[in-house]
Amino acid sequence: MFIAVLGVIVLIVGIVLKRSPEPAGRFNGVVTAVGIAMVVLGLLLNIFKVIEPGKVGVQTLFGKVQDQVLESGLHIINPVVEITTFDVQTQTYTMSAVNNEGQKEGDDAIRVLSSDGLEVTIDLSVLYKVKPDRAPYIMQNIGENYVDKIVRPVSRTAIRDNAVAYAAVDLYSTKRQEFQDKINRYITASFEKRGLELQQILVRNITLPASVRASIESKINAEQDAQKMEFVLQKERQEAERKRVEAQGIADYQRILSTGLSDKQLQYEAIKAQKEIALSPNAKVIIIGGGKGGNPIMISDK
Repeated sequence: MFIAVLGVIVLIVGIVLKRSPEPAGRFNGVVTAVGIAMVVLGLLLNIFKVIEPGKVGVQTLFGKVQDQVLESGLHIINPVVEITTFDVQTQTYTMSAVNNEGQKEGDDAIRVLSSDGLEVTIDLSVLYKVKPDRAPYIMQNIGENYVDKIVRPVSRTAIRDNAVAYAAVDLYSTKRQEFQDKINRYITASFEKRGLELQQILVRNITLPASVRASIESKINAEQDAQKMEFVLQKERQEAERKRVEAQGIADYQRILSTGLSDKQLQYEAIKAQKEIALSPNAKVIIIGGGKGGNPIMISDK
């Protein structure tokens, strides 16, 4: 539009030169032609507007925001209309204690007080996007700087308002997901009213005071020691059970031998055992018998 405005100025200069005496008047034709060319070129450049992929255009005519949204692509528009583009792709806003990790320089983590009066530090990432059909509303009521006006303050307020309902240890462990779900609902409702769409909340890190961390670590170590001792006791009980079963088996075996074997059976087993010894290559002379069962027998390998 600047070229068209400049062309109008050149046209005015041409008109002035036309009314001027010679020799300045002879240049009015050239100046007028240049002015007309500049006006035409400026209008042509402003008639055609390309909206980049992932963006939408909001039209403003003499300060009034138009409801029609320009999607990505080539458009023919009123040359006097101003176009403001909005990014409608997923965007991430991070608030972290780590330097240069988020959008703000330095430590930008959220510090809140838990229900037990302890200060907890929370790192948070917000994934969101602009609703394309609500871009004119954002332009009219919020402006282009919706990140600092809406995304940041709403997210930090959601964290602070909901963290006070939880103890510090619960935020760190058992109720972390419940806490994240609550702030997700809070931010979703707030964004919805302002033309933004929340896609995900990431509670990236929760840092507790040093004294609380030490207590948690001590508790975890105690629980691990208790589990280890339980394992040892279980193993000892299993070993004691094994020995009991073994002893019972030996006792049952001895009872069976004492009540179920006759003298002849014992004599037969003794003969079998002595025969096996006699057949051994290490045996030289073996004497069997000599009792009531019969005459002694001598077995020799010579």
